[in-house]
Amino acid sequence: MTELSVRAMSPEEFDSWQDALTAEYAREHVSAGNWAPEEALDRAREANAVLLPQGMATPGMLFLLGVLADGSPVGRLWISLTHPRGLVGCAYLYDIEVAAEHRGRGLGRALLAAGERAAREHGAQALELNVFGANETARRLYETSGYRVVTQQMRKDLPA
Repeated sequence: MTELSVRAMSPEEFDSWQDALTAEYAREHVSAGNWAPEEALDRAREANAVLLPQGMATPGMLFLLGVLADGSPVGRLWISLTHPRGLVGCAYLYDIEVAAEHRGRGLGRALLAAGERAAREHGAQALELNVFGANETARRLYETSGYRVVTQQMRKDLPA
């Protein structure tokens, strides 16, 4: 596995990541059929504001940058040490992303493992996440990293 560590994001890195995260979250919800394109960006901003009322200073949040041994940034993680459904001892992975130019080299697996270590170092005994059903690459990564389905949401479109 590629050597990778994580460090806290700087305020500038956090701001840049928030812009990218909001846009990607909006796109995923539009692709999943959850939101209309014209409302998606506003809804994504609102969702992040609810989760991060104090921005980077919101308690219990880890905003991490994945870096190679030479310090080059390759990806980002957002982990909440408090589970959104209140599961005791279970942290929640809101976001993980390897920069496009670094994909396909095992860095996603290394970044996930570094995030797991960081959560464990902060007292978490488990880490949970959500993945959109169409994201086959991410689903395979999580399954082969030992994650298992604990809840599942399904949908069927009903034609007129």
